Amino acid sequence: MTDAAAPSGLRALLPDLAPWRASVDFRRLWLSGLITNFGSFLTFVALPVQIKELTGSAAAVGAIGAVELVPMIVFGLYGGALADAWDKRKLIVWTEAGQGLLCVVLLVNAVMPSPAVWPLYLVAAFSSALGSVQRPALDSLMPRIVAHEHLPAAASLNSLRWQVGGVAGPALAGVVVAFAGLGWAYAVDLATFAVSVVFCVRLAPSPASHEARKPSLKSILEGARYAWSRRELLGTYVIDIAAMLFAMPLAVLPFLADELDAEWSLGLMYAAVPAGALLVSLTSGWTSRVHKHGRIVVLSAALWGVAIAAAGVSGNVWLVLLFLTVGGACDMVSGVFRAAMWNQTIPDELRGRLAGIELLSYSVGPQLGQVWVGGMAAWRGVRTSIWSGGLLCVGAVGLLALCLPKLMTYDVRTNEHAVRLREQRAAATAAVDG
Repeated sequence: MTDAAAPSGLRALLPDLAPWRASVDFRRLWLSGLITNFGSFLTFVALPVQIKELTGSAAAVGAIGAVELVPMIVFGLYGGALADAWDKRKLIVWTEAGQGLLCVVLLVNAVMPSPAVWPLYLVAAFSSALGSVQRPALDSLMPRIVAHEHLPAAASLNSLRWQVGGVAGPALAGVVVAFAGLGWAYAVDLATFAVSVVFCVRLAPSPASHEARKPSLKSILEGARYAWSRRELLGTYVIDIAAMLFAMPLAVLPFLADELDAEWSLGLMYAAVPAGALLVSLTSGWTSRVHKHGRIVVLSAALWGVAIAAAGVSGNVWLVLLFLTVGGACDMVSGVFRAAMWNQTIPDELRGRLAGIELLSYSVGPQLGQVWVGGMAAWRGVRTSIWSGGLLCVGAVGLLALCLPKLMTYDVRTNEHAVRLREQRAAATAAVDG
């Protein structure tokens, strides 16, 4: 599964910085994401905490996922078509600015004498729509600004950026919310969006490919047909949906912290999953030397379920934090190799629409998972909802692996789509150099 002549020792584990050194736009996009992710994670913690304070209901917190689901499906698919037909930089800039305006709404509501619940759900829905339009543009831009052979390293570095914010943001959010108030969390998020927009504006234009179709239902269906024809890609989608649907406990973490008599640990719980992913990102040099990506996707998704089940069974808060960290590491490994399969095999003219489908695969699961775990917690209890979901995840992933032989045999060195795209990129580079 790995190269025979791979580097050894510490150097083999360190992140591959080739995309950072080679592409100025990658550096700008990386810094933009680092800054905005930090602020977004503050809101990610503050929003469910505020709903919990206003309603006292686990189901109400879990309903955030239901509110975000429909905009995510509609705008994720349409956003993919837009990314193929419009300038990707413009889409990224305008959606980033729109997210900043939504922070203004949260801030104003938080400082009101009697904050209302409905604006929180409204902002969650609009934020889901904007994020779903932006993400396909971001994902489809990556193969344009990063060399083909550097795409796995770029996926690791992008995840590293996300994890740094994911660790620092929730950890700080617990302190900010407890001692400064929800308004400060939303205010810092607003400031990070303002800085992020500055970086995005400086990206080079990225106009549509000359083969691109105008955004339409027909163009969306064309992307869906292509995805359906690629069973190894289809496998990455359904594996991740199953894992996140059954084993995404984030919505009930405020209640788990209360049940364990450790309210102080809430920020650490939210930070634990990104912390595990950060550990993988910091030692991700090995990922560029793995070729059978599908097998790793399946194995890491199953181990994610095992870790979440263990967190649900554990009655000690430190063990819960440990298992959440292990789960985050497993999910990170799965994410790196899913992204590598997508970026190294999908044609440029379809990249936006397929990125929209990918968005649904790794976002719909967590959103439905919030509804699932919130409902299960209200019915059977918080810890039962967590450990049972982890076991269901393991079972679902195992069953899907048996049904997806093309995913299990995928090899980037020999896959016809990866070979074709690699040859096209090499020919385009040679033409430019010539």
